[in-house]
Amino acid sequence: MRPLAGDEAYPAFAELLRREGALAGTSWGLFPDATRGTPSFITPQAVVEARNCIRTGTAFGLDYPADAFDPGMSLKRGAPRHTIYSSHPAHRDDFLDGYYLQGSSQIDGLRHRRADDVGFYNGTPDERITEGTPDLGIQEWADSPIVGRGVLLDLAGYRAAQGNPIDHDAGEPLGLDLIEAVLDSQSVNLRQGDILMLHTGWSEWFLGLPAEEKQRMQESRRATGVAQSEEFVAWAWDQRLSLLAADNFAFECLPALPSSPYRESAPNDHGMMHQQLLAKLGMPLGELWRLGPLARHMRSTGQWDAFITVKPLNITGGTGSPANATALM
Repeated sequence: MRPLAGDEAYPAFAELLRREGALAGTSWGLFPDATRGTPSFITPQAVVEARNCIRTGTAFGLDYPADAFDPGMSLKRGAPRHTIYSSHPAHRDDFLDGYYLQGSSQIDGLRHRRADDVGFYNGTPDERITEGTPDLGIQEWADSPIVGRGVLLDLAGYRAAQGNPIDHDAGEPLGLDLIEAVLDSQSVNLRQGDILMLHTGWSEWFLGLPAEEKQRMQESRRATGVAQSEEFVAWAWDQRLSLLAADNFAFECLPALPSSPYRESAPNDHGMMHQQLLAKLGMPLGELWRLGPLARHMRSTGQWDAFITVKPLNITGGTGSPANATALM
């Protein structure tokens, strides 16, 4: 199947499943830029139209501090150590040690996950995924940033208004039915290339816990997130979303549901959807985004879209990066 130009229709997810062999369920080879993935859904015209989301000139940074999640849910990613030094009295410089690029608000690159059954996105050989090689690296979206219309779905606000707040302590799975209900409640229409942001309230809840409770949650390996399902993966593709982002730890719920359809195809990820979204569809994931202030502002104005920019660090071959995301309204 030849790559599609930007003005051509992309196949529905059901058609992707009918592709032959390793291509089944993937977007491999469909985009004009083979390594860019679903941000290719954002056309130049879509960027121009997204400027209509800027009505008052209000700006929101969507990144938490690099050391915000210390301790966090990750068993390995600690806070960076910041050192300031001087060569003479008029000079100051600084550096970071132990800087995990996905330790705080982040975007997952396409080399962050390998599909257990078919490999890295676009069939990129395993030996090409190493330090210093550019293949599928995060620099792809630094050289040409992800810019367009963002839509925020206030899942936390919707559930709170129903008198049934999301249960973060239990690590509640959030189904596609909830996402669609919030879309309907907010009267939002998704467009091709949209950057979808899910406000669950998890990050603000977690950061408000005392240190010992944060440690308890880390040890429990429970975290609120999107429930694993074939229906969600199909929906995300068929909506032509360019990026999925949320304010929780792994975008998906942890642990993966016992009913996850990906337990056999993604055994190393224990049934998570990361492999389906990143390695097969080329759809980047944003995690731990700072969405609370933006959600409250949007709730007060009734405007649920914004002009979004995502500019990762320009690190050749990076598997992920701070999102450096900004919302303009």
